[in-house]
Amino acid sequence: MINLIIDAANEKIVFAIIAKNQSYTTSHINSRENFDNFLKLISNFLNKKKIKICNIHRVYVNLGPGKFTSLRISLSIAKAISIANKADLIGFKSDDLINKNYENLTKLKKKNLSIKSLIKPIYSS
Repeated sequence: MINLIIDAANEKIVFAIIAKNQSYTTSHINSRENFDNFLKLISNFLNKKKIKICNIHRVYVNLGPGKFTSLRISLSIAKAISIANKADLIGFKSDDLINKNYENLTKLKKKNLSIKSLIKPIYSS
């Protein structure tokens, strides 16, 4: 099972892939230029790791708190990937991350996360 994690709620945009016993992470500055190329950044990351977007089974996305534009774009892309692949869309909050360890997200109990339900981002001021 291949999990894609998108976290743009903080000062960096982080993408992570967690599959079986492997994990890959990349980060980019949280800037307008990177949001204009958001899908290209994900695509390049997946291509470097030789993972096809159609093979993603779950998409985890950070719901915040965070900046409006960061959350809006990351949620839109996560939802599009989820719909296109019929993958689970799972929302998490920044508080769910312990020491920025994204691997722990895949181990959290599903009842603590928002699976295929209304995703409500938390915007900060």
